[in-house]
Amino acid sequence: MNSRTCASVFDAIADTPHQAANLRLRAEFMQRIERWIERKGWWRREVAERCGITQPRMNDLLCGRLSRFSLDAL
Repeated sequence: MNSRTCASVFDAIADTPHQAANLRLRAEFMQRIERWIERKGWWRREVAERCGITQPRMNDLLCGRLSRFSLDAL
């Protein structure tokens, strides 16, 4: 069995360095959005309405479902 060491989990799961960087940026954006919402004290429903998206879509974002969001969408 071969083992390799990766700098991050994103490097381990991505096929290319570009894909790893994209994943890392999306995760960082999602975390920043979540912290911002928490600081404001808003409910998920309220944030979804403000953003013009559905509550399930907002839940996807706040649960960190990276595959469902592009950098442009974030």
